Amino acid sequence: MLRTATLSSLLALLALAAASQPAAPLEQPEAATTRTAKTVGLTQPAQRFAITAANPLAAQAGLEMLRAGGSAVDAAVAVQAVLGLVEPQSSGIGGGAFLLHWDGRQVQTFDGRETAPAAATPALFLKPDGKPMAMRDAVLSGLSTGVPGVVAMLAEAHKSHGRLPWARLFEPAIMLAEQGFAISPRLFELAAGETALRSDAQAGPYFFDAAGVPKPVGTVLKNPAYAAVLRAIAKQGAAGFYTGPVAEDIVRRVQGHARPGRLTVADLAGYQPVQRPPLCNDWRSYRVCGFGPPTSGHLTLMQILGLLDGQPAAVAAQGLTGDWLHAYTESAKLAFADRAQFIADPAFVTAPGGDWQLLLAPAYLKARAALIGERAMPPATAGDPGALRQALAPQAPQRESGTSHVSVVDAEGRAVAMTTSVESAFGNRVMSDGGTGLAGGFLLNNQLTDFSLQPTGAEGKPVANRVEAGKRPRSSMAPTLVFDRRGQLVMVAGSPGGPVIIHYMAKVLTGALAWGLPVQQAVDLPNFGHFNGGALIVERHALTAGQLAALRGRGHQVVETDLTSGLQVLQRVKGGWVGGADPRREGVVLGE
Repeated sequence: MLRTATLSSLLALLALAAASQPAAPLEQPEAATTRTAKTVGLTQPAQRFAITAANPLAAQAGLEMLRAGGSAVDAAVAVQAVLGLVEPQSSGIGGGAFLLHWDGRQVQTFDGRETAPAAATPALFLKPDGKPMAMRDAVLSGLSTGVPGVVAMLAEAHKSHGRLPWARLFEPAIMLAEQGFAISPRLFELAAGETALRSDAQAGPYFFDAAGVPKPVGTVLKNPAYAAVLRAIAKQGAAGFYTGPVAEDIVRRVQGHARPGRLTVADLAGYQPVQRPPLCNDWRSYRVCGFGPPTSGHLTLMQILGLLDGQPAAVAAQGLTGDWLHAYTESAKLAFADRAQFIADPAFVTAPGGDWQLLLAPAYLKARAALIGERAMPPATAGDPGALRQALAPQAPQRESGTSHVSVVDAEGRAVAMTTSVESAFGNRVMSDGGTGLAGGFLLNNQLTDFSLQPTGAEGKPVANRVEAGKRPRSSMAPTLVFDRRGQLVMVAGSPGGPVIIHYMAKVLTGALAWGLPVQQAVDLPNFGHFNGGALIVERHALTAGQLAALRGRGHQVVETDLTSGLQVLQRVKGGWVGGADPRREGVVLGE
């Protein structure tokens, strides 16, 4: 059995380590912070259970549930409750999530994506002159807040797959909120780069001192309002969040914003999570399962991998060669063109040809792959995967961001891959105290800016991902379960990162499963991506001069930048489970 630190000793170690790390001014949202080479927490494969999450305190809370006989879903609930406290810039009870579950027999999906208020219209983000408002103005408003979905989704998943009492799952987060936790380097660095957060009546005093200076690394931060809200949820279930004082305070802050939103208490009371059929597709010798729309993550990921397999030089590569990077970039252009054209909430948009799987049909991918040549192509246009082409306009590129990921395997072999988000760093920068009148609270999401701010294209055709009442905005989240040919689960994975999630997942699946790298090495590989507009972006100082020259020699415009993935991956090996935790964030892997 592997030894892991107790919660109290882990708190002390984190505070000591955090105090020694310097911070730097950063650009928002979800900017890069100090990179941390780390021992992920397992010195040998975990034989009973394993968990990886974006913060050590959250991972420890999940491990506590697994040790108590809890299920993978139990662990995920406990992790999310702690993440909302210690990593509020990325996820929380004011946001949404996609949870993929394996019970040993079937894959099941739980969609906790936010929804647009009943009063929302396609013109939600348009100014009086008919032009879309600036993205920052849209984000920093009440208009951007959708109905949070994560609490209701987790409650539904727990009804089906929970083993421990619901209230038990919130105990670690409540204890940390009441006793305090040490501010981590990442939380400090991101808060230090914030301006709008300072002016919020609730968030300002919580994150900053009286002079507006961010509270330093290692400061013990208490959050009594969050503890009180969690107690209400623990006692009343999802109703403790979606009705009563908590719901009323959320609405008051959204409607009372300088740019007021449309959210109502009826919207909150009426929220329903959705269970959808998973999408599972063969790739190489594996079967890869994920979510269909409203997230584009699985479809676009599998399109890229399928298009790559149509390029012999890329198939032969065993690393980031010039041939492979070129083929990858061109494949990404084609896949992202389809994403922009077709993918949105399936309750509002019909799949091309009536079936989302047509985007991954072998004949369609073969035809698309034939468009890839030796030189960089201009931005691609969408293909025609179905007999009936939709009268839709492609969505113009716009910023997407945020998010965290949790991967769990429990003692009975059940698994959860959950990606969770408030969208931008610190959401819309509005904090709710849940009507408690206490200090602290939880941040509200800005997920509605994942819709197309411009509802129509140049020819007046509607954009599939336009705002509509009750609609779920398109996402890039890609929680993933991978099985071998015998049907045995071999990988649980996901990452934050907005649309770059798709590229992070393609990288780690290729590195670990196609190239045979140890999972941590696959996570550590350089990040890169293309979105069918602008340049190929590559992680700063990650590619060699030769790799960059090979790409530019084929006509690619290449820009080096920070690409802050947060991959949290568990992989089955001989003897148990090992994991990879992204050094670009603060996550760890724990298990026994």
